[in-house]
Amino acid sequence: MAKYSETIERLIEEFGKLPGIGARTAERLAFHVLKSAPEEALALADAIRDVKTKVRPCKRCFNLTENELCNICSDERRDPGVVCVVEQPKDLLALESTGAYRGVYHVLMGHIAPLEGVEAEDLTLDALVARVRAAASGGTPVREVILATNPNVAGDGTALHIAGLLEPMGVKVTRLARGLPAGSAIEYANKSILTDAITDRRGF
Repeated sequence: MAKYSETIERLIEEFGKLPGIGARTAERLAFHVLKSAPEEALALADAIRDVKTKVRPCKRCFNLTENELCNICSDERRDPGVVCVVEQPKDLLALESTGAYRGVYHVLMGHIAPLEGVEAEDLTLDALVARVRAAASGGTPVREVILATNPNVAGDGTALHIAGLLEPMGVKVTRLARGLPAGSAIEYANKSILTDAITDRRGF
């Protein structure tokens, strides 16, 4: 049976490993690369290499950055006394798009989901607790922690766990207002809903 060359088959196989990409789409993507001008195809390869070698977690909040601190943590105009906890960097970007929030962030890099093999220790929770504790002992104390996890079972469970960790520290803990539909995801909410959720946040 006729087959593509080994190199083409390998490219199709690698595209097929991407989420949401089936065999036919992987094949189309491979042939798009094959037909592209060399500089266009190599620009894609360079972008993939750069994102794996240059992008790292911010050492303070775990947002994605190419420096030690992300552009939010390094912005002296932000209020370090209010920390908004989100599940993923894309949630941070969604909230930033509203322009309604001027505090800082902490990115968990996921949510607690035992059935998916994700436990509390797999997230950046220890770093969050250490951050709040360090702020209390020196520098600007954290006045409020906003739990901006997704309004679904996993997000609510993660928020409840975080609230329990922070309760002994005496910091104010709030949750985004329920303008966000239950079971939804922050990254898909529009700007007006997110603005209302931030400004009308409630006690946890």
